[in-house]
Amino acid sequence: MEAEREAKIYCANCIHCKLVPSPAGAGRYYLRVRCDEGKWRKKLGEEKIYKYCTVARRSIDACDSYEDMGDGPEFLKDLRMTLPAADEIYDAPTAR
Repeated sequence: MEAEREAKIYCANCIHCKLVPSPAGAGRYYLRVRCDEGKWRKKLGEEKIYKYCTVARRSIDACDSYEDMGDGPEFLKDLRMTLPAADEIYDAPTAR
């Protein structure tokens, strides 16, 4: 049963964990992640957005909006291996 979950919930394996671009100036951007359900909040209520390179570390003990994508430990292992080690800047795609 989901309510009896013993392990932590990893946000990266939730359907509500979304990848979003964050402007870096000069047509470039950073990749960030946010909770589409608004569960990541700062103390004053503002939405918290995390660096993409840290998404595999985001976990919580319980979440009423968690929807498992079904990929489990294998997905998280692959994600940790393929994530950039540090924050990276990307060039915006050029119009065709």
